Amino acid sequence: MSAKKESKSDQQLHLAALQGNLSLLRRTLDGGKVHVDCKDKEGTTPLILAAANNHLHCVRELLEQGAQVDERRNTGTCALFFAAQGGFLEIVKELLEKEATVDLPSQDGGTPLFVACQCNHLDVVKELVGRGANIHRTMNDGATSLFIASQNGHYNILKFILERDGDVNRPRLDKATPLWIASQMGHSDIIKELLAHGANIDAPREDGATPLFKAAHKGHVDCVSDLVSHGASLGLLENGESALHAAALFGHLKVVKQLIQAGADVNLKNKEGATASELARDAGYDIISDFLYKSNYSPHTMV
Repeated sequence: MSAKKESKSDQQLHLAALQGNLSLLRRTLDGGKVHVDCKDKEGTTPLILAAANNHLHCVRELLEQGAQVDERRNTGTCALFFAAQGGFLEIVKELLEKEATVDLPSQDGGTPLFVACQCNHLDVVKELVGRGANIHRTMNDGATSLFIASQNGHYNILKFILERDGDVNRPRLDKATPLWIASQMGHSDIIKELLAHGANIDAPREDGATPLFKAAHKGHVDCVSDLVSHGASLGLLENGESALHAAALFGHLKVVKQLIQAGADVNLKNKEGATASELARDAGYDIISDFLYKSNYSPHTMV
């Protein structure tokens, strides 16, 4: 069934909510030609617009005039979702006081808590969790709020979730763990915290790549140091490569030196039978290739 076409009054009410124009909002509602929860073609209501744009006075007026607090857009997102995303704590509190569903998910499984974690709004995260938001809930792809905090490098939110028994090793559906994603993104402080809470250092994603492999692949020197110092595997992985192969192939000389110093085997061959030096040479990184070749004959080379 096609969506109802917006009337001029509908558009006026949406504009008032978007701009935070309380007097226009009241006049439009008082005219009796518009429903308080009228939707545009995306399913957006005036309450959602007011919440998303931090207009607390309009949010209150719409709720007093009967707006449904849990109305959702076509994507499944609601007013609380957008208030949490924006970090608008007072609006979050107002909506929760009016019994907004704290974990109402969008089509991809995202909840207000997920977007608050993603956007680094710790005060909103605390409010939502205090009102019953589930830190163990997952998105459709299996990501938890702890995973989202790890991915985005939000240390204080990570700590808050860990203090409430967030599962440090719970992976996404592709088996990527919080430690894996933090290593890929280069968040050394997150890595340290996850390891301190028992993260499995060599847990691979479904393609066999471990946290150290991804850190080496991306050239994240500090992350490589953290992982190596905690005993991450330097050998051949399930994907048929090693961290040294990854660092050499993508031209990260500093990481190559770190791995050699930590004991990586320069003669180790990948699933194709190639050494890290050969990969570097084929990729045009002659300096790395030469360094690895010389390291093979000078085991005490200063790196």
